[in-house]
Formats: sequence, structure tokens, C-alpha cells
Amino acid sequence: MAKAARIIGRMLHPIGVGLLVLVGLGTWIMAPLLVLILAALGATWLVASRRGHQALAITWTGLATLPQRLGGAFVIVIGIAGVVGVLIALLAMAKGFQTTLQQAGNDDTAIVLRAGANAELSSRIDRASAILIAQAPGILHDAQNHPILSKEVVVVTNIPKRSTGTDANVEVRGVGPRVWALRPDVQIISGRRFKPGLRELVVGRGAWVQFKGLDLGSSVQINNQEWQVVGVFASGNTHESELWGDAESVAAAYRRNGFQSVTARLTSPTAIDRFKVALATDPRLKVDVETTRAYYSKQSQRLTNLIQVLGTGIATIMGFGATFGALNTMYAAVAARAREIATLRALGFTGLPLVTALLLETMLLALLGGVLGAGIAYGLFNGYTVSTLGSNFSQVVFQFQVSTSLLLNGLQWALAIGFLGGLFPALRAAALPLTVALREL
Repeated sequence: MAKAARIIGRMLHPIGVGLLVLVGLGTWIMAPLLVLILAALGATWLVASRRGHQALAITWTGLATLPQRLGGAFVIVIGIAGVVGVLIALLAMAKGFQTTLQQAGNDDTAIVLRAGANAELSSRIDRASAILIAQAPGILHDAQNHPILSKEVVVVTNIPKRSTGTDANVEVRGVGPRVWALRPDVQIISGRRFKPGLRELVVGRGAWVQFKGLDLGSSVQINNQEWQVVGVFASGNTHESELWGDAESVAAAYRRNGFQSVTARLTSPTAIDRFKVALATDPRLKVDVETTRAYYSKQSQRLTNLIQVLGTGIATIMGFGATFGALNTMYAAVAARAREIATLRALGFTGLPLVTALLLETMLLALLGGVLGAGIAYGLFNGYTVSTLGSNFSQVVFQFQVSTSLLLNGLQWALAIGFLGGLFPALRAAALPLTVALREL
């Protein structure tokens, strides 16, 4: 074991260490099941074998001396806590944004846009086309035999933020009279619904929280016209970032002679194919059709991927720093305990228990840092409400979501950094010649 450790020690180089850090992090993050199996085997070895018992005894001795090495221990704990906290916060932002958009869609409703349009704001459907769409097969009808759909006008207006007072783009959605049956998840929680034909608005709960001047009874300037806020609604999705009014009134205010989209409730999820074929084969129509679940998933994908890549990249860079911080700390700890380690080896403790004990000590410190970072991220960011620019160039209000899977992901990173930060100092301790170690101060 000692000879192998010396060979590995001579091969170590800063570039090689960096590559091993990348490979180790990648293996742990991408193949956690394999690592967990190896960890379970290692735990069994610790409990069931003589050398495992030796490793546990050395680990306990090392932990008992931590009060004399608090500075170095804090370097590991705080460094890893920073990595985990930043990673979880950024991924919680991506998760919250993605969930907010995706919850607005389902497989029972379909959205129709102009062919080639990638978002509602870039789409236009004329009134004749909207009538044809309403007559297509596959749409669910109510008790009065009216198709349950909403021909919608989507525009953007400027409203100041509560936090900064600066103007931000807020989406105004003109909806049809049967929108409440189309989207039953939308519930008025204060005030009342708007009345068709009047300049009245109901505002989403998220918009009400984030922007000024949206309280009940207040007036909002939309395209130089006064609109009165008569209600606040909750939906648990991206619609909470919007202001809703009568579609014809919004169209008149913006001099629109058509709609941006038509959203319809289907008779069943399987009716999407019949509905899509009917519209695709009508030569009078040039439209694209998809379920609202697919539409809102695509709308969230670009920003979600960007945040995830950014978060992982930042965490990786910080992880390098934390790993090298742990390396320096554990190298110093090994140097300070060189005589103690040499004495243990002289008493018959082999290299494997020594390496295992030092790794366990570093990973326990890393786990403490991971728990600290995860706790801080959860306490500060879980449920934290922010807004960002969405696909329609308007603000989307959403909450950070620190889920259990994100917390476990953060602990994965912490343990990976701890393992890599303790591995090389542990190998050095096992490779140090006994006569040299016994002469160390």
C-alpha cells in the first residue's frame, strides 16, 4: 500500500490533480449509484474487518484533535458551504422558473399560433381564422354547446416594480368569456372578475406582489387609457405574472384586429391529433398546434438550461477552489501529525487504514460544510419571489424552489470535494518513509 502510494504521489502534478478533480466530480455527479454501491461496500469493510476497525480508531483520534486545528477545519467547512449554497441557489432558481411555466400547461388543452411563431407575442391570428379554429373537431363544448376556448390578445405594458420603482414589462392578456372554464385553476382570491366590454382588469397574485399600482380599485395606464383593477387571482403558474382583461377591450385599446393565440380545451388528451390534423389540412389556415404542456415546456427550456449551465459552471470553479483549499489544509494536517502517523505505522497500522481514516475525516468536514451550505440556501431562498424576463419580453414572477433532490445534489458535491481534497494528502501520509516521518517535528 505504501509503495503504491509513493508511486501515485510522484505522478501527481497540478494539472493532473485538476484533471482528477474533474473526473472525480463528473463520476460522482453522473454516476451516483455506482459511488453509493462502493460506499456501501466500504462501510461494510469498516464494520466487519480488522483493518476497518483500525481505520475507525484512527478517524476518532483525528477528530479528537480537531480543536487544535480549527482554522484549517473552518477553511474546508466554509469553502464547501459556499460551493453548495451557490449551486443550490442557482439550481433552485432554474427549478422555480421551469415549474412556474410548465404548470400553466397540460395535455387537455391546446394552443394555436401562427405558423412559425415561437411565442404568442410574435403570433397573429385573424378573426376569420379564429372562427374556423373554434369549429374544429376535438374541442370540448359546454352545456350551452359553446366551444370552451379563449381567443387571446397578448400585449406588454410598463409598470414600476415595488422594489426599485423602475419600469418593467408586464404582460396584459385579453381573454375570452369562457376562459374561466378553460383554465379552472385560475381562482379570484380578492375582488371580482372583470366585466366584458369594460376597461377592467384582474391581476395575478405574483404581479400584485412585484409591481406598484395594482391594488384593488386602483387605475392602471394601458396604452394611455385608464383601466381599473377589480380583482386579484391565483393560479400557481406563469399566469400569476399577468394582467387579464376582456379580449375585445384590450384589442380595441391597442387597435388590434386579430388575436395572438387561441387556446382550447380538448375532449381528451388523445383528441390533440384529430384537432391538429383538422387545422393542418384546412387550406385556409396556416397555424401551428401543440398542447399547452409542450408549449410552456419549450418556453421555459432556454432560460432553464442557461441557469443550470451557469450554476454548474460557477459551482465547478468554486469547487476547484474548495478542493485545493481542502488539499492544502489536509497536507498541513498530515505534516503536523507526521510523527503520530509514523508511530501508528510502527505499531502495525498499515497504509490502507491510514488513508481511509484521513479520507473519512475530510469527508466528515465536507459533509458538515455541505449541510451548512444547504441549510443556508434553504433558509434564504426557498420560496423567495423574484421576476425575470420571459419569452414574451415580459416579466415572469416565480419562486425559488429548493427541493429535496437539489439538497441531495449539493451534498453530493460536498462529499466529492471532500473525497478529492483528502485523497492526495492521505496517500502522501501512507507513502512517507517511516524513518523520515519519525524525525518530523
